[in-house]
Amino acid sequence: MTKGALLIARNNGELDYVKQAVFLAKRIKKYLNIPTSIITDSVDYIKESFDKTVFDEIIKVEYTNDLNTRNFYDGTMFYKTANFKNNYRINAYDLSPYDETLLLDTDYIISNDLFKSCFASSNDLQMFTKAHDVANIRDPREFIHLSEYSIDFYWATVVFFRKTPTNKIFFDLIKHIQENWYHYVSVYQLNSTLFRNDFAFSIAIHIMNGFSSGDFVSPLPGKHLYTIDKDILWKLTDDKFIFLVEKKDYAGEYTAVSTEGQSIHVMNKFSLERVIDNE
Repeated sequence: MTKGALLIARNNGELDYVKQAVFLAKRIKKYLNIPTSIITDSVDYIKESFDKTVFDEIIKVEYTNDLNTRNFYDGTMFYKTANFKNNYRINAYDLSPYDETLLLDTDYIISNDLFKSCFASSNDLQMFTKAHDVANIRDPREFIHLSEYSIDFYWATVVFFRKTPTNKIFFDLIKHIQENWYHYVSVYQLNSTLFRNDFAFSIAIHIMNGFSSGDFVSPLPGKHLYTIDKDILWKLTDDKFIFLVEKKDYAGEYTAVSTEGQSIHVMNKFSLERVIDNE
């Protein structure tokens, strides 16, 4: 069976997801030793500006300006508003060239080989549901349930899936949820109408579990560590991170935190790109 990683990179004029994807693909090769393919609307940019051989396949999609917009923070005091081009993850099953796929956000930075065990596992669908804030000072409830009285939160940041009939149904269901998003916003009492893959995947899992909690999805190996976009990635050397994390109740002030040997979801993409440029 073929296996590999799949990334989606669609630039929005403020953030360079292609640059992030190239950086991540190199780390996937280093730590997991599997090929990486990319879904993108910036094929020419890849060929002109980067070493395209870091990708096994470059899968072209049409450029669109999506209606989704959000604020992207770079620390506590600064943000830019831009398109939130997050609507292609639903096509990962159909577009992946692999029988076994590790689907990742471009801001998830691989720094160990834990995900190798996904491919050896008999579990056909694996995701994170529990997560750990590197700062360890903030209220985590927004990442536990979709809203105060709603269902369990699952992270679409990293998804391992095999091409099976059941997973085909699952991804088709996510497409249906996206197409009827405002209906599901109402049914699941979401606090925002902004389409989010985490929410769509969580709703689909709830339905596949018979509108209850269940074991349709298995946990990924390791812990899901994250820093929010109010934090700043200051330095990355091999598998060693240094973050400036937002101080509680002190806007614009930070505390230094370091990690080693941990893969981390770095939500402040501006600071991630600065680190990539320094690399």
